[in-house]
Amino acid sequence: MAKYLVPGPRQLNSRVGGHRRESAAMERHHDPVRPIVGGLVLGLVLLLAVGPVRPEAAQPVDLALVMAVDVSESVDDDEYVLQHEGIARAFESPLLAAALSAGRTGAIEVAVLEWSDRDKQVVTVDWSRVGDAASAAAFARKVRASQRSSDGLTAIGDALRAARRLLDAAPAPADRRLIDLSGDGIANIGPPVREVRDELVAAGITINGLAILASEPWLEGYYDEYVIGGPGAFLLRAESFASFATAMQNKLLSEISGLPPSTTMLAQSGRADRAYHFMFSPSPLAGEEGWGVARAAHQESRNTYSHPASSKLRQHPPP
Repeated sequence: MAKYLVPGPRQLNSRVGGHRRESAAMERHHDPVRPIVGGLVLGLVLLLAVGPVRPEAAQPVDLALVMAVDVSESVDDDEYVLQHEGIARAFESPLLAAALSAGRTGAIEVAVLEWSDRDKQVVTVDWSRVGDAASAAAFARKVRASQRSSDGLTAIGDALRAARRLLDAAPAPADRRLIDLSGDGIANIGPPVREVRDELVAAGITINGLAILASEPWLEGYYDEYVIGGPGAFLLRAESFASFATAMQNKLLSEISGLPPSTTMLAQSGRADRAYHFMFSPSPLAGEEGWGVARAAHQESRNTYSHPASSKLRQHPPP
């Protein structure tokens, strides 16, 4: 007859307790949440000890440049292409790459702002760092790829303020801040240009001008009196949109180097040019409104007066 040992109460308690301890140990071993919580706690401790990770600061540049390009209704499609091609060709020039390398940091940051009416200022090429021939060529490709943003009236004062806001948002600190404004007509809407110009100059911004004399040959005088300003400011003029590329390259070389334009850019105007300027420039007492009268007089006389081809540079001395 088989014999069976029946465990007593003490033995049963011992076995049950042992199973419970084994089950608890297995649960702790296979708990999937515990490693995650532990990792989060450890990461938080390390973050508090090291501090937040900050993005690397942008490297400084020699110049922050906004190229403010007139796309008002007086600029037709062909003239628009000539302007953009002129900017692109200037950045592809070996002379520009050489001027970049001669700077303190060897680089500039540049953006293109198209402007026309009061509410029409559009950044068509955003801030780009240009420090060698390759990055200059890449910027030229961006310019060529951009599309015309608007047409409308000519709000130079609003364009200058938009350019200032763009400079204030530049990604890198710059030794110099500059607006390069090109256009083919006087302001016919918006805030007084001279007041805005003075605001920007007081903020340490230099404004250079490129007056395109395709439709208003006396525009140089208006730009000189109302638009350009600041330390070392200067004005170049292009007799037509076809000569825009050469004028733009000369202008950029001077702006990047920080040196005055060379005397080779300056051709003395003839007597007829001075007579024309005298005939159709308003009195200094007339203010900006007087230039509208001058424009009307010019339109009436275009069929009877031939303005000679010339190239002139006006420069404001450095401080």
